[in-house]
Amino acid sequence: MAQEKPKKIKITQTGSPIRRDKTQRATLVGLGLNKMRRTVEVEGTPEVLGQVRKVAHLVSVEK
Repeated sequence: MAQEKPKKIKITQTGSPIRRDKTQRATLVGLGLNKMRRTVEVEGTPEVLGQVRKVAHLVSVEK
């Protein structure tokens, strides 16, 4: 069986990390986000999806 490549997802930062927990700020930086309205395109691996779930109230996701 051939392994499928994870699909790309677009993540846009919609919320400010001001007055948030340090771990949430670090998660945003780990995703490549550090300013409002910034968008990154990453592979939808389980690790990335877990990070997105942690800061779901600060980002929006498109497939």
